Amino acid sequence: MYSTTGGITYVTDKKYQFWFCTGSQDLYGDECLAKVAEHSHKIVDALNASGVLPYEVVWKPTLITNELIRRTFNEANLDDTCAGVITWMHTFSPAKSWILGLQEYRKPLLHFHTQFNEELPYDTIDMDFMNENQSAHGDREYGHIVTRMRMERKVVVGHWSDPVVQGKIASWMRTAVGVVESSHIRVMRVADNMRNVAVTEGDKVEAQIKFGWEVDAYPVNEIAESVNAVSASDVNALVDEYYEKYNILLEGRDPEEFKKHVAVQAQIELGFERFLEEKNYQAIVTHFGDLGALKQLPGLAIQRLMEKGYGFGAEGDWKVAAMVRLMKIMTAGKKDAKGTSMLEDYTYNLIKGKEGILEAHMLEICPTIADGPISIKCQPLSMGDREDPARLVFTSKEGHGIATSLIDMGNRFRLIINDVNCKKVEKPMPKLPTATNFWTPEPDLYTGAEAWILAGGAHHTAFTYDLTAEQMGDWAAMMGIEAVYIDKDTKIRNLKRDLMLGEVFYR
Repeated sequence: MYSTTGGITYVTDKKYQFWFCTGSQDLYGDECLAKVAEHSHKIVDALNASGVLPYEVVWKPTLITNELIRRTFNEANLDDTCAGVITWMHTFSPAKSWILGLQEYRKPLLHFHTQFNEELPYDTIDMDFMNENQSAHGDREYGHIVTRMRMERKVVVGHWSDPVVQGKIASWMRTAVGVVESSHIRVMRVADNMRNVAVTEGDKVEAQIKFGWEVDAYPVNEIAESVNAVSASDVNALVDEYYEKYNILLEGRDPEEFKKHVAVQAQIELGFERFLEEKNYQAIVTHFGDLGALKQLPGLAIQRLMEKGYGFGAEGDWKVAAMVRLMKIMTAGKKDAKGTSMLEDYTYNLIKGKEGILEAHMLEICPTIADGPISIKCQPLSMGDREDPARLVFTSKEGHGIATSLIDMGNRFRLIINDVNCKKVEKPMPKLPTATNFWTPEPDLYTGAEAWILAGGAHHTAFTYDLTAEQMGDWAAMMGIEAVYIDKDTKIRNLKRDLMLGEVFYR
């Protein structure tokens, strides 16, 4: 099923919800418990009415006993629409009551440290009020047991009516959906990894254990058969759509010959998409060194599939394909989204004060990150030994983003997250037939590049304007993997120390 928001189309499957579970006990009587339920209801209603949260919050009856807590958490495990649980201790709640439920709980967990009242009721406060409204007490008791049990969770502190606090919950919700949806990501590998390349390789079995990703290979010609089965009428209809939507840059080529090259990509898009849907895959990798019966390296076709929400990795890079898919899920429906794509570090501008990295790839950059007109070019490709492939060309938006690289360290996975600032190049590049992005990594090009290399970062990245380093770091923490941040505060000496501590920890 497809849904479109903000001009960007995503593949969506479920309308996720988050359960709001309030903790208390029966020490203070039924009147107190009635107020606890009333207050938590009002908080849930306010969160849902705020317009800030991307998913619905569902109120659950107050949790008091071991049995009810355990049953509620197990119901959350089994409910396919539940993407996580938000917990809040309105009163004091003995933490031992939560042990069994927490032990059996398997989804993302947020500890919301709030209270119903925002201000101390100076004139009326008494011990009844203190007993009823003691989140400062109850949440510390609960927080202790979650920490003692070594459970990963997000802690958000502040009043439930504060838009900043609501924004933190909204941000975590997207990460939580990324965690839940990770186990549904299936990557289709067309052919194999590029020969002798290390960073695009990795332990696919461990990735399935750790992230839930299924990574399967198919012979190129099996997909080529699906491409060849696409009817001429379907191809022509899609080509007409291309010609209506994009600028056509003939650049001296014969119009009919140009159109035939574009039609090849239309046939690849339709054939690939039908194969992906039939086999239930949400991400794909290709490799220019093994194209079989395909007439062109998939270019425009892959760009369009990414725009629809599929993940992609070049030269067999299945980790990037899965991460791009994951990020597209996490940003689905985000207002004013600026886009997500695979990118590759190509070349530098080292002029002082104008430093940056030109990001591109041979063909396959997602048009969701485009700024301004998008054009179709048809140019020779020096590799792949096929006819000239058609591709979409554009420059990318300005603004802040994050570049991520998931790497296999042999005994563990590491997620590297770099804050980057995208900008326009000084001059046009009329002879470069690719989509491009140009950014300066934080804290600066020299420190950022050194830190990236020391951390082992790849040349392919999963990039987005629409998520934060914190969100991706939270995802890594929930997945139980190492995260390395490169940002405005990065110092090489401190980074080396942190990397060394990571080696000791994971030895």
